Amino acid sequence: MRFNGKSGFVPLQVATGLLITASNVLGFAPVTSSLGPVVDLGYAAFVGNSTSPTGITNSSVTFFGGIPYVRPPLGDLRFRAPSQLDERYNASRTVTDARNWGPTCVQQPAVEGVGVEDCLSLNVWKPRDAKADAKLPVVVYIHGGGFFFGSSPQFPMYDWVAQNPKIVAVSMNYRLHLFGFLDGVALRANGTPNAGLLDQRAAIEWVQRHISQFGGDPTDITIAGESAGGAAVVLQATAYGGVKRPPFKRAIAQSIGLYPLPLPAEIEGIFQNVTSAATCPSNGTEAMACLRAAPLSTLIKSINNVRTNFLAPTIDGPQGFLPDLPSKMISQGRFSQGLDVIAGHVTNDGQNFAGNPANLNSDADVVATIVKRYRHLTNATLEKILQIYPAPSVPGSPFATQYERTWTIMQETIFGCMDQHWANATLARGSRNTYSYRFNVPNPVVRASNPYMGAMHASDVYYLFNGATGTVPFFAPFNATEVPVAQEIIGYWASFTRTGNPSVFRKSFSPAWPTFAGAKRVVMSEDIQGNGNTTASVVESVPILESSRCKWWMSQNETRV
Repeated sequence: MRFNGKSGFVPLQVATGLLITASNVLGFAPVTSSLGPVVDLGYAAFVGNSTSPTGITNSSVTFFGGIPYVRPPLGDLRFRAPSQLDERYNASRTVTDARNWGPTCVQQPAVEGVGVEDCLSLNVWKPRDAKADAKLPVVVYIHGGGFFFGSSPQFPMYDWVAQNPKIVAVSMNYRLHLFGFLDGVALRANGTPNAGLLDQRAAIEWVQRHISQFGGDPTDITIAGESAGGAAVVLQATAYGGVKRPPFKRAIAQSIGLYPLPLPAEIEGIFQNVTSAATCPSNGTEAMACLRAAPLSTLIKSINNVRTNFLAPTIDGPQGFLPDLPSKMISQGRFSQGLDVIAGHVTNDGQNFAGNPANLNSDADVVATIVKRYRHLTNATLEKILQIYPAPSVPGSPFATQYERTWTIMQETIFGCMDQHWANATLARGSRNTYSYRFNVPNPVVRASNPYMGAMHASDVYYLFNGATGTVPFFAPFNATEVPVAQEIIGYWASFTRTGNPSVFRKSFSPAWPTFAGAKRVVMSEDIQGNGNTTASVVESVPILESSRCKWWMSQNETRV
């Protein structure tokens, strides 16, 4: 394996025609363990088991956790692109215990003792009986969290594989906030912006190199993610302006959540906040040397000295990973062509970002909420927004309250419109397998404490991951009518992973899912009055008013997405 500094890792089988693993080294001695099943990669070997560290057990699925996919990003590797492991055959390799998660990455707000820098690991779930080279399709999940929090233990994928024992599932940790997304003139002279996105790409490329030993097909990879993870899916698809072939063939983008990409002056302001809190020089080679030498306890102060959501992906130049605004590149066709795509959102994504309904009583309240998140909007654009989304007092307004008006604006700015934007662009360029959806079932745990919310942001995550709720892994049990909701969405996602079509292996009670041609999408809904063995899901056409508002939003570069 070699690394080419700009475009990422060049797979060793491309460079030399051979991937070195234990299975193709003459006379290799396979390693075993009394702890459980072993997967031997030649350079290292890992033992897993069928019980998750969070207590979920399924004897038909084998879990391997905390597998490093690059070198620890410590010392001089801090604030740089991920560095390749030594993956040459190692006759002296021993078995590493991979029955647990790896440590989580440092988050924001940062607290000493919570999260580490040496966190770049991934997890694999395989059917228990899948043999090496079984060539099962693979799905790789990228967690959300605004690019400043989140970790793989929140998203266990046992159910995906148990319900669909013809796939292999993978999740990853990647660098967040300061360590994943610091940028600035000094860093670009001696470091790499968007390191967190490069971590994601490195993890997917590790999967390409080694997933066959777990039974997966390295040529049949789907990436998936929600919120910032959904944004990451889009950013991986628009990487390098679409000129480099991606290491995946399908993509699932859920509730695409991307905060405004910062302007150059904002990037430098953030860098100043970081260096001042660390008592480091603010420019020149001394700045990066000081930041790399600083202990984690010092950089925790820097993390907490940056406003939430201001450290995220940045446009890093014509030859960089993110050469332009993703919405703009999608409009121009500068994204990976030929991908199968699912892109959709939750019915009420925007409610999480609109605030308390009691505080939204006037146009001024609406504007204040919008600019809190989308800080680059001009007064003229804000006036246009108020016209497109008329106040409840305006005759014919579709909004009954200022709250409904506000959350709809917050939703359609990105969450509810980027999916249509990408789906339309893929269809326009000849893609056959392009699908969209609206997930219409709330997270009951969140709704119990926020009864004014409907199907709020991340409700789909609740059903995809065993009732996952909160930043600390917590899993609520499903009731009788929620069980088929979980089975349905996992069934659609797994069918898409296997075939590029979510309908082929869907649950028998799920509607056939048409492509986005004609603006058709599936609406996944709970059969609240049912007996627990079906859903109330249907197919709908995107309302014309919603579609027209979305086309307007995606033409506004002021949102900086």
